[in-house]
Amino acid sequence: MPDRIAYIPLNTYPEGPSDAAILATIGLAEALGCGAHVATFAVEIPPVASPLGGFLIDVEAMARAAEDRSKAECKRLRALIEAGAKGTCALQFSHHRPVMGAAPEWATFESRYFDLALLPWSPDAVSAQDMAQSLVFGSGLPVVLVPPSAQTERVDHIAIAWDESRVAARALGDALRLLTDGERVTVLTVQDEKALSGSGIAETLAASLELRGYAARAVNLKLGGKTIAEALQDAAIGEGAQILAMGGFGHSRLRDFVLGGATKGVLADLRLATLLAH
Repeated sequence: MPDRIAYIPLNTYPEGPSDAAILATIGLAEALGCGAHVATFAVEIPPVASPLGGFLIDVEAMARAAEDRSKAECKRLRALIEAGAKGTCALQFSHHRPVMGAAPEWATFESRYFDLALLPWSPDAVSAQDMAQSLVFGSGLPVVLVPPSAQTERVDHIAIAWDESRVAARALGDALRLLTDGERVTVLTVQDEKALSGSGIAETLAASLELRGYAARAVNLKLGGKTIAEALQDAAIGEGAQILAMGGFGHSRLRDFVLGGATKGVLADLRLATLLAH
């Protein structure tokens, strides 16, 4: 049996994440040595009366057609994953039919029975945004967003966006659970984005991590005309990290991530797997 099981929720209404993002997510589970519990969600739409009495628009027929498409997509995604997995990841599947809009909350509760959550990330998919928002703020687990470009054979190096904040410390703790002793951590601190509590905070954390058995390196960044999101991702990729860990802060609002500038910018152009903690 695997030591850890990753929870991977796939909502199919109104649209699902891309196939490439889903396969990258399964690949990350394999790279982490996790089993994967894949939960597919097909929508159930309550009966809705048409304001025109069905004269011009058959609302009920449209709802049933949307349900059928959602159910068919769940079956297709299971076949996609079974065909695309390399066989090194123990796969489990569950299928749910929550009422319209309830899939994120359902997934958030179900996720708590697992070790971490991996979410295929499509920035233009409302369903992916809603699912990420719900799990980051409500699951209590490490939550990793996985773009299609996150292709890796193993995970032995994480980068942490470090500013000494509570959410950064939470992100670090969550990320270290994905590594074993002796593996690498790059500490990224942006020097000219906001006031820090003192100098040398990246070096201080790197020294602490070295004492705990990790191979740690401090990297101090200057924006140099980049956004903080660009600077963090460029540095993490340049250092060879497979996962960027950072704190997601702020509060949730209907269909919105109301987060700090770094987090929001990273989500707009996610280029490597990113662990968000709250």
